[in-house]
Amino acid sequence: MFEIGEIYEGKVTGLTNFGAFVSLPDNKTGMVHISEVASTYVNDIHEFLKEGQEVKVKIIDINEAGKISLSIKKANEAQTDKKEKTERRQRSSAPANVWQGTPEKDNGPMSFEDMMAQFKQRSDEKLADLKKATDSRRSSYSRRK
Repeated sequence: MFEIGEIYEGKVTGLTNFGAFVSLPDNKTGMVHISEVASTYVNDIHEFLKEGQEVKVKIIDINEAGKISLSIKKANEAQTDKKEKTERRQRSSAPANVWQGTPEKDNGPMSFEDMMAQFKQRSDEKLADLKKATDSRRSSYSRRK
C-alpha cells in the first residue's frame, strides 16, 4: 500500500535519542531518523518534536522486513518545492508591472514625453522605497554591534 516518495500525515508516537516513531494510516508505524527531522543539525530531538504532534512525512525507504523509513525534512522540502513551482507558474502567466494596451490620459492617448515622465516618477518612488528599506536595515545592523 505504501510507496517510496509518497507523503503522509502522521502522529509522533515515541521519541528516542536516534529518532522518532510516527503512526501512519492502516495502523502502520515508521521511523524518522534524527538526521531526517530538520534541514539543520539536530542535537536534541525534543527541541523539534513532541509526542502526539502531527507531522508530514515522506517515505524514503521500505526494507524487506517491511520497516518504513520516513523523513520530515524531505516532506517539507517537497511541499516547499511544490509551492514554489505553483508560485512561479502563476507569476509567469500573469507578469507583474507589464503595461498592456494603449496609454491614455483623461483626454486621449499619452504622448511619449508623458509616458517617460510617468515612468520616471514610478522609478523614483521605487528607488526611494528601496533606499528607505536599505537604510533601516543598516541602522539596525549598526545598533547590534
